Amino acid sequence: MNVLFLSISLGSGHIRAAEALRKYILLKYPTSKTLIVDTFKYINPLIHTAIVDGYLNIVKCAPQIYGSLYRMSEHGKNIDRMSRVVSNLMAPKIHKLIQSFKPSIIVCTHPFPLQMIAYLKKHYSLDIPAIAVVTDFVNHPFWFQDNIDAYIVAHDYIKKDMIECKIPEKRIFTYGIPIAPEFLKSTSKIEARKKLSLKNTLTVLLMGGSLGIGDIEIVFKSFAKCKRDIQIIAVAGKNKTLEKRLNNLAASFSMPVKIFGYTDNIPMLMDAADLIVTKPGGMTISEALAKKLPALIISPIPGQEERNEQFLINSGAAVRIYKNTNIDSLLCQVYDNRLRYKQMKEIAGALAKPDAGNNILCLIEKLVSDNEKGYSNIRLMPFNLLM
Repeated sequence: MNVLFLSISLGSGHIRAAEALRKYILLKYPTSKTLIVDTFKYINPLIHTAIVDGYLNIVKCAPQIYGSLYRMSEHGKNIDRMSRVVSNLMAPKIHKLIQSFKPSIIVCTHPFPLQMIAYLKKHYSLDIPAIAVVTDFVNHPFWFQDNIDAYIVAHDYIKKDMIECKIPEKRIFTYGIPIAPEFLKSTSKIEARKKLSLKNTLTVLLMGGSLGIGDIEIVFKSFAKCKRDIQIIAVAGKNKTLEKRLNNLAASFSMPVKIFGYTDNIPMLMDAADLIVTKPGGMTISEALAKKLPALIISPIPGQEERNEQFLINSGAAVRIYKNTNIDSLLCQVYDNRLRYKQMKEIAGALAKPDAGNNILCLIEKLVSDNEKGYSNIRLMPFNLLM
């Protein structure tokens, strides 16, 4: 079985979802050929740089502008049409890759390559099964494509929204966002803290995603002022400047602090923590839910992360931290109130989809088998989108 993953590296979540799913495939089919393609970078590195740099600059310097563009893309047809036109122009190069790699199935973890695959299915008679893995807790019109065999979503409410948007129910699977198998292994808090040379006390994991953006430094200082026995694990991601600044700040703190840059040891860090303070990226949240870790949300990017935040808060698995939030008071309400803390952990566990990777693999097996038996034309009936 050959599996082609098409993604975009706007942040790390889309690529990480593909990497996680590839691990499940290779665990069961070690001889399978898998390929993860950063689509824009493959098509044209200059286009990739322009889009990624443009995205990062807007998110860092003018997040409200990004939020406005996101909302326009939800409700305005012009942005969606422009996106489809650009994707259609790029699609032929991906078609050449498909002809060369000869995948049994195509998995898209970002809507832009999904648009390309939908175009190829319609105009190039591409008869390879394709699935979309939605990596946030929100629906978006960019995902609405004809000729896509399956949509993997994180929750029933997203499925309901997609059905209302005329995507056939039988193509929507609420398996969840796939997380790496490492997150399914559990280490006791005491053992995890021992391995990390930490005290056995209230432990807060502070993360800013792979980009290390947001109010991390401000929140870091706020927790350092707490009048209680507490320790902090901070992950700066790929932001070397932030990592250096956090290390300089930590030198003046009396409490235990561990600072990490980009690390593959997140499962252990989550096992050691009582609370996670994080931006609400879909992948990080899915990993935290699998660990039954209550979340304190900071700095959501306007758009999809704000929607993720709303989902978590409305569900009862998270609360929001603002720049002026009194951390001592917040911890009294969330952590010292053992009933509320227990409920947040239980809700996180109820929302988690730890079997997502294996369930998606089973679906892949079925789609590949059906396609090889010639069932694809029966299975895949087009639908009319209300655009």
